[in-house]
Amino acid sequence: MQKGYLTLQDGQQFQGEASEDWADPIEGEIVFFTGMTGYQEVLTDPSYQDQIVVFTYPLIGNYGINEDDFESSKPQVKGVVMLQCADTASHYKATTSLKKYLQKASVPFLTAVDTREVTKAIRTGGTRQAALATTPAKPEGLPGKKQIYQAKGEKINTYGQGTEHIVLIDFGFKHSILTRLLEKGARVTVVPFTEIHAIDELNPDGVVLSNGPGDPKDTAPFLPKLKTVLESYPTLGICLGHQVIALTFGGDTKKLSFGHRGANHPVKDLETGRVFLTSQNHNYVVDEDSLENIALHPCFTHVNDQSVEGLKHESLPILSAQFHPEAKPGPEDALWLFDDFFELVTTTKGEKAYV
Repeated sequence: MQKGYLTLQDGQQFQGEASEDWADPIEGEIVFFTGMTGYQEVLTDPSYQDQIVVFTYPLIGNYGINEDDFESSKPQVKGVVMLQCADTASHYKATTSLKKYLQKASVPFLTAVDTREVTKAIRTGGTRQAALATTPAKPEGLPGKKQIYQAKGEKINTYGQGTEHIVLIDFGFKHSILTRLLEKGARVTVVPFTEIHAIDELNPDGVVLSNGPGDPKDTAPFLPKLKTVLESYPTLGICLGHQVIALTFGGDTKKLSFGHRGANHPVKDLETGRVFLTSQNHNYVVDEDSLENIALHPCFTHVNDQSVEGLKHESLPILSAQFHPEAKPGPEDALWLFDDFFELVTTTKGEKAYV
């Protein structure tokens, strides 16, 4: 196996073993994920679009790749860094190994890398550009593109036959969000965020704002129209959708040094005092100071760094979560948030506007 190199923007370099048939070099924002499982969901989650993902757990791929856990139709990551990648898949549902899946999709990866040292470098210096190559190559550090425009779908599509009609505004949604809504018995229409003008004609019973990659402020041109939508329908925002809700009502967002990515982030419910585990993947958070004079109030907070993890509107049926309630880290610690949302939908059904 040929040598491969991971080079950070500040010049720090890590050597490993490069995957075969590598068209190099590649460059992307480097991030780390701390979960012991969930690599298939990470690789196909649109929120990871164009990022180089470092898996901190030492052995990745031991249960292979199956046909049920994809979050989108293709890998979204730019590259992968691991200490060890399993050669075989040890699970009855597996259809291929992780290594073969990445190679078939032409996703370059490095193994035999001290991923804990790479993670320390990211925690110390923050998330930044990095390069993967078979010869040492420093990243150019070019500014990232507005990924949500590439991650969203192109068409309006409807799924299911339920009684409640939910619009899922697509910023690069995870399939598991759609799955959870369908499991609740809803009929779901997925609408690209660039087509939100079509929502009034659809006349849904509720609206969900999806996750997505990159900076939530990339949605700025659509916020005025989005505000009229949020003021008209019960709303749930997830991850980037949570941040967009804050921006829509006059709040602000800021970038964390190295973000939250993993399946064991503790979040506290400010109303009950209860702490539960969550799955997270984001670089940006809502700036709590920006909420001081607006109608949104924090309802969840991150136990480790006290960042805002959820919002409620003081008078409208709007709630949001920075974490992913559709994911199953605990395994089902946060699924109840969908119950809360559907309670808002059923109790306000038939009311067109609230302001």
